[in-house]
Amino acid sequence: MKQRTVLVVLFDGVQSLDVSGPMEVFAGASRFPAVSYELSTASPGGAPVRCTSGLTLVPDGALEDAAVPDMLLVPGGRGTRAPDPELIDWLRAHAPRAGRLVSVCSGALLLAEAGQLDGHRVTTHWAVCDRLAREHPAVEVDPDPIFVRDGRLATSAGVTAGIDLALALVEEDHGREVALAVARHLVVFLRRPGNQAQFSAQLTAQTAARAPLREVQHWITEHPDADLCVEALAARARLSPRHFARAFQAETGLTPGRYVERVRLEQARRLLEDTTDGITGIARASGYGTPEAMRRAFVKALGTAPAEYRRRFRTQPA
Repeated sequence: MKQRTVLVVLFDGVQSLDVSGPMEVFAGASRFPAVSYELSTASPGGAPVRCTSGLTLVPDGALEDAAVPDMLLVPGGRGTRAPDPELIDWLRAHAPRAGRLVSVCSGALLLAEAGQLDGHRVTTHWAVCDRLAREHPAVEVDPDPIFVRDGRLATSAGVTAGIDLALALVEEDHGREVALAVARHLVVFLRRPGNQAQFSAQLTAQTAARAPLREVQHWITEHPDADLCVEALAARARLSPRHFARAFQAETGLTPGRYVERVRLEQARRLLEDTTDGITGIARASGYGTPEAMRRAFVKALGTAPAEYRRRFRTQPA
């Protein structure tokens, strides 16, 4: 049995769920035969830390005394806004020697400050993506996925995305059945695919201020298979097509066509993941009309065909 050591870094202002979520996944997996994740926590000086929620965590030891782990996990939280210089120095010296380097939420800011993300594609919580990209131009920041793998480096978006990433790592180490069993125990999805957007189409776009435009947004979401051309949508809003298109983009931040694309893609992905419906039926229900049109949309947006997407990400029945 291969034992993998996992060291979780603690600091004042850490987000408690960034710590406990992944740890519960690895601890759950370790209940299975031939699976062992040896979990430990450490903080600068070994001092107790206060989480953003007010919860106090007592680490197992001091970072200065910690051995190089197979996996070094750096959580996020408000404490990443003005990080402890000693913590950054420790990460700069020790992170390169860890087998895997993992960040949850804004923990990516700490790794970037320590020079560990340069030249890599990463993600983080949507609220700090702009800051990460602005302060560290050598880092390729992708604000959309819930987690990103780049070699030994793995970064995840906010809070619960750390659970998705941990399940993906367990699946990589020990197979889908172990990861599925852990997910069932925690009452979560086996794992959301890493390229799943941090927000749904409706949350990515702003909600329109005017009631007629909001109603059109809801109509699109509820009827992705309807005629959603600009003229049809404008008629529902009782506006001219030109006025509608201009107002919709001004109030939502997306053109009507782009918004429709996102809603249809999200609908198709959900049906592929959660149902056994055929590709042809899903294409019709999602508004693509034909499997070929849906395939082109998937390849353009996700770099994979619908059938391959389903094979990789379909939620297996309990």
